[in-house]
Amino acid sequence: MKISSFTIWFALWAAILFSTSTFAQKKQQKPNVIFIYADDVGYGDLSSYGATKIATPNIDRIGKEGIRFTNAHTTSATCTPSRFGLLTGKYPWRQKGTGVLPGDASLIVPTDRLTLPKVFQNAGYRTASVGKWHLGLGENNKQINWNEPITKGPNETGFDYAYFFPATSDRVPTVFIENHDVQGLDKNDPITVDYAKKIGNEPTGLENPDLLKLPASLNHGHNNTIVNGIGRIGWMTGGKQARWTDEEIAHVFLTKATQFMEENRQNPFFLYFSLNDIHVPRMPSTQFKGKSQMGLRGDVILQMDWTVGEILKKLDQLEIAKNTLIIFSSDNGPVLDDGYADNAVELAKGHKPAGALRGGKYSAFEGGSRVPWLARWPETIKPGTVSGALICQIDMLASFAGFFQQKMDVDDAPDSFNIIGAILGKTTNGRPYLVKQGGALSITKENWKYIEPREGKAVQELTNTETGNSQAPQLYDLSKDLGEKTNLADKYPAKVKAMAAELARIRETERSR
Repeated sequence: MKISSFTIWFALWAAILFSTSTFAQKKQQKPNVIFIYADDVGYGDLSSYGATKIATPNIDRIGKEGIRFTNAHTTSATCTPSRFGLLTGKYPWRQKGTGVLPGDASLIVPTDRLTLPKVFQNAGYRTASVGKWHLGLGENNKQINWNEPITKGPNETGFDYAYFFPATSDRVPTVFIENHDVQGLDKNDPITVDYAKKIGNEPTGLENPDLLKLPASLNHGHNNTIVNGIGRIGWMTGGKQARWTDEEIAHVFLTKATQFMEENRQNPFFLYFSLNDIHVPRMPSTQFKGKSQMGLRGDVILQMDWTVGEILKKLDQLEIAKNTLIIFSSDNGPVLDDGYADNAVELAKGHKPAGALRGGKYSAFEGGSRVPWLARWPETIKPGTVSGALICQIDMLASFAGFFQQKMDVDDAPDSFNIIGAILGKTTNGRPYLVKQGGALSITKENWKYIEPREGKAVQELTNTETGNSQAPQLYDLSKDLGEKTNLADKYPAKVKAMAAELARIRETERSR
């Protein structure tokens, strides 16, 4: 049978039209986005970043199948300000009250401005915050009533669903909250919390050290109300039925995260999955205790890696892995002894939590804020990519607003840059410069880093961390001296003057974008 030239032409035209339409649909399809935010994980804590004493194959897999960054940062060397910067796109030092918060602090994220989850809501996504919160709750300067629905929290900042604990696991109240309500609360056993003075008659770590299953280090403050055999910061009475068991935290948060993924498998979703690991008190579930040969800190690294592996498995089971951008990072650099006698220092010999970097959590040196960052989006990010682009978590907001072609008001995310190309590995051009907070402020531009003079101890005695504090200006060439061993300020006074002026300009203006 003869086929006419018209029939052949029509078939070719139809095939081209179909393939073009299919390509356009793929390009327009919105990816799910999962941001896994670990706590206190250092630049050298993962095997993909050089660790040899411990293996993190699941986290490493994200980089092998996607991209691993070597010059990625938080805004700050501690958790609350880093989280504030991530969600608001604003340097935390621009707003008072953004330091490490107590467990009864008021909400510090503005509810009337654009936030990272609101960017996704505006793009038609379902959004969820699961895990550690630590950004305050309730009305400003108003005491939180834990026994009634809490008026302001993650939901009011842009999350459709939230399951979290209020601050850190070493602070009271040690309870889970779902959206606005404490879970498992017995109304006949109301919760009261106080950070100024002891309340009630419950045992404390100070008065009853014999009741502790995890002793506290001296002078860190982990000697107040005992919950699950562990002394906490702050005092708490009531809510006994609602109190968590530390060993179950990772499993509870993982269950809530995967439930959200299952419920929204047919819709684009954004999941902010903020892990408790590897923050103190380090108390892993039984299946990980003693498995690392590095004590409890090593055990919770294994638990963290397992958790990431379970998320990757769930993506495969739901058949949504190909259209999911998953990012793993940390909220600040590492700390070994942060308040509990868990032998982390002694058992870490041979392991460098910050890798080749100087300092760690609380520090203005690179170890305080240069963190692991790995991302995977199959068929979009080239597998095995390693990028040295300068990127920061504060840029997530403007980057995804740009990705969705959303316009931002001039007052929104004043310090967030659109670097979506760098995040997806399409370019090695990141942000032009970065101001970081580790007590002293620093500014990094190209290969140079300047740390402003600051009074204070050079070493934080409680954690044995170099702070970066110095009365003299500091200048480092990070391309040749990543460990910040040689201060070049005296050699390049003009460079010091220029970078100090740039830092002053950014500090004095209301925005850097």
